Amino acid sequence: MKNKLAFLYPLVAIILWSGNVIVSRMSAHTIGPEAITFYRLLLAVLLMSTFVAVPAWRNRFVIWPHLGQFAILGFLAMCFFQSLSYLAAETTTATNMAVFTALTPLLTVALSAFVLKDTPTVGMVGGGVLSLVGLVYLVSAGDPAALARNGVHLGDPLMFIAALSYAVYGVLLKRWNLPVAGWQSTYMQAICALVIMFPAFLATPAPLRALNAETLPLIAYAGGLASVVLPFLWVRGVHILGPNRCAAFMNLLPVFTALGAIVMLGEPVRAYHVIGGGAALVGVACVELFRRPLRSAPPAMPEIVD
Repeated sequence: MKNKLAFLYPLVAIILWSGNVIVSRMSAHTIGPEAITFYRLLLAVLLMSTFVAVPAWRNRFVIWPHLGQFAILGFLAMCFFQSLSYLAAETTTATNMAVFTALTPLLTVALSAFVLKDTPTVGMVGGGVLSLVGLVYLVSAGDPAALARNGVHLGDPLMFIAALSYAVYGVLLKRWNLPVAGWQSTYMQAICALVIMFPAFLATPAPLRALNAETLPLIAYAGGLASVVLPFLWVRGVHILGPNRCAAFMNLLPVFTALGAIVMLGEPVRAYHVIGGGAALVGVACVELFRRPLRSAPPAMPEIVD
């Protein structure tokens, strides 16, 4: 029973993540990407300070030598990824955003093959090709030839770059293997990201960083549920189930996001969303299903860092 209930941790985390994608779409043209990123970081730091600040201070002599690495990690995952996501939301759909985000485990494994010299697998190569075909079908709205005629919406390549930056984040986490983990690591990354985002926040025009009845609920969700509750649930799931089993739940992100987009945003789900997005997600699943190395050497498959 306990193991069955453990699946609720990554499941609820993915539901909250899909809600964050919806919030990103709702924030488009309402508040600047830099502003909502800064506000969510500020709220997250304030909330985490209530239970992480004291232990982090006691551990400061271990944390301090790695401050530069925390700054890089915070920039990638909490500044660059989030800002690009909010910017992409202005020109693409929530469903497309979720599909690109769900590619992160595949991109992480692919980057690990190059950066960490992990052996490529049959699933990584075959799944990568299948995901690429699915994405082309998705962003072209079912007409790949249209890409040559009309190009793509800016939001789609922005989301791909965002997912790639998060994959780089995962690879660096694994490569550096910092002696500070869990909440203290997240807390230090958030503090560094908050400092990095402050100049961009000041440069945002006043109307696009205003706090009002429309923007406050979005910031509360992004900074509270998505930045504090979601990581707690995900980390608990990884601790009990393992990172690879939790990574499989990423395939549900576009499903929950599409349902939320229909109900809350009135976004239609077309056949090309199902076909293209489905093919991309099957490609991600292939990474887990087909782990035979391409070469004769059989090193262990690296765990996906989320």
